Amino acid sequence: MKGMLTQDGQDTEATTENVLAALAGKKFFWLDLDDETTDGTVAELLSVHFGFHPLAVAAAEKFAQRPRFDDYDNFVYLVARGADPDDNGKAEVHCFWTDTYVVTVHRGDCPGVQSVRERMARHRATGTASPQIVIVYLIMDALVDSFFPVLSDFDDRIDALEDDILKAPTEAQLGLLFEMKRNLMNMRKVIAPQRDMMASINAGVADVPGMTDEASRYFRDLYDHLIRLADLVDSYRDLLSSVMDTHLSTVSNRLNVVMKQLAIIATIFLPLSYLTGFFGQNFSWLVGKITPAWTFFAIGVGTEVIAVILLFSLFKRRGWLGGPSV
Repeated sequence: MKGMLTQDGQDTEATTENVLAALAGKKFFWLDLDDETTDGTVAELLSVHFGFHPLAVAAAEKFAQRPRFDDYDNFVYLVARGADPDDNGKAEVHCFWTDTYVVTVHRGDCPGVQSVRERMARHRATGTASPQIVIVYLIMDALVDSFFPVLSDFDDRIDALEDDILKAPTEAQLGLLFEMKRNLMNMRKVIAPQRDMMASINAGVADVPGMTDEASRYFRDLYDHLIRLADLVDSYRDLLSSVMDTHLSTVSNRLNVVMKQLAIIATIFLPLSYLTGFFGQNFSWLVGKITPAWTFFAIGVGTEVIAVILLFSLFKRRGWLGGPSV
C-alpha cells in the first residue's frame, strides 16, 4: 500500500500501523492513498478498518467514473475529476471524509493532490474553514482549474486549424476535427455532472461535514468556475461545428472551381471538335473541291481560331475567367 499520512502538519508514510494509530486518536488527519497497484489492500483498509459502506468502497476501486456525491450515515463520499488530456487516469480523486479525517484515493502521481500540500499552509493560516473542508476544496480547486489551460490550448488549436483549412483543406484536417470534437465531448461528460454535483452541495441537499458559511463561499467559487468551463465547452463545440462547416464548404467551393475549369475546357473543344469533324468527312466534293492551300489556313485553321476567340470573349463577359461580369 502506497500513501501519505498527514497529521499536525507532518507527513509520514501511510503504513497500516500509522493509519490505525491515527484512527485510534482524536486528532484530525489526512490519509492520501495511491491505489495504482490494485492489489486490494486499499479496499481492505477502507472497508475493515474505516468501516466505510461496501458500495462506496466498491466505487473507489473503479476509476474513470462519473463525478458523484453520496451522503452516508457517518461519512461523505465524493468523486472529482480534472483534465486528463493524456487519458492516463491520474486526474481522478475519490474522497471520504468525516469530522475527524479525510481519506483520498487516486492512481499514480495525481497533479491535483501534489499541489494541495503546497497550498495547505496558506489556507490553514487563514483559519476560515475546518481542515477537512480546506483539503477537499483545495483538491477540487486544483482539479477544476486544470481544465482552463487545456481549453485555452484547445482554442489556439481551433484557430490554427481554421487558418489551415482556409489555405488548403485536407482529409487529415477533417480527421483532426472529429478527434477534437470527441475530446471536447469527453470533457463535457466530466464538467457537466461535476457542476451539478457542486450545485447540490451549495444548495445544502446533504449534510457536509465541516461545512460553514465561510467555507460555502469557496464552494460557490468552485461552482462559478465549473459554470465558466461548461460555457467554454459549449462555445468550443459550436465553434468546432462551424469550422467543420467551413471545411466542407471550402472543399465544395474548390470542387466547383475545378468543375468550372473542366467545363470551360470542354466548351472550348466542343466547336473545335465539330469543325474538325465536319471538314474531316471523307466526301468526294470536300476532297475534290477544297484543295487550295489558303483554304486550309483560312477555313480549317481560321474558323477554329475565331471560335476560340469568341468563346474566350463570351467567358470574359460572363465573368467565368475570374474577372467581373459584363
